[in-house]
Amino acid sequence: MTDLQRPEVTPFFDDATNTITFVVKDPASNACAVIDSVLDFDYAAGRTKTESADAVIKYVRENGLEVQWILESHVHADHLSAAPYIQQELGGKIGIGDQITVVQNVFGKVFNAGTEFERDGSQFDQLFKEQDRFEIGGLTGFVLHTPGHTPACLTYVIGDAAFCGDTMFMPDFGTARCDFPGGSAETLYESIQKILSLPDETRIFVGHDYKAPGRDEYAWETTVAEQKAANIHVGQGHDKDDFVKMRTERDAKLDMPKLIIPSLQVNMRAGQMPPAEDDGNVYFKVPVNKL
Repeated sequence: MTDLQRPEVTPFFDDATNTITFVVKDPASNACAVIDSVLDFDYAAGRTKTESADAVIKYVRENGLEVQWILESHVHADHLSAAPYIQQELGGKIGIGDQITVVQNVFGKVFNAGTEFERDGSQFDQLFKEQDRFEIGGLTGFVLHTPGHTPACLTYVIGDAAFCGDTMFMPDFGTARCDFPGGSAETLYESIQKILSLPDETRIFVGHDYKAPGRDEYAWETTVAEQKAANIHVGQGHDKDDFVKMRTERDAKLDMPKLIIPSLQVNMRAGQMPPAEDDGNVYFKVPVNKL
């Protein structure tokens, strides 16, 4: 790998949701991308804040960076995206996988979003397909479609770095759940094999970390070689059948993420709130016994 193929990666850890937002910079220019931004949300009070996104915005401005892309690895179920707010402040195109339409169809029905909710992905500036390429200054990135956690999950491969969202976590924590609508443990296993087929030295940046038992610090960077050798769910000695059995049994015991209801309604709209009702206020719907 040459220096020009090694992006500069700056992480921003959100304590409330254990999400890591990444600013990915071309080392040869001021161009950058923001991956998986967070809009703070106090569910009990129904109030949004922008502190997490403002930290990213401050960093970009203080370093004279130009945001070219605001990328989503998938429709998150555990935090609200700040993509529209960052775009308003810094510019850039909002991108996600083209299978967002599948997710929009599923959750458009779950939340009875009505015919005014377009299910064609038009809320996003760019819908990426498998192997699509994009530029960040002098860096060339490409896309791997890595479904299983959700149908629209992507891994963004930029130089020697791969940003896999929720598909994989640190080796000592394993992999993502597959029990959301459209999820599949079988599909996730195959998607992970795509990621593990990248060169061993490829840096992998994960979208969340929860500190596995025995680890004192949060972490978000590993490598393909480390994942192949040590991932507790898919590393050496774990075949597809073992993985599917483990993942299915484990997922059946998990609670829904605490922010899944508002997150899905916002994130399927590219980070926009549902339309205001006739009193001028925005409301989230809570589907009873649907998730």
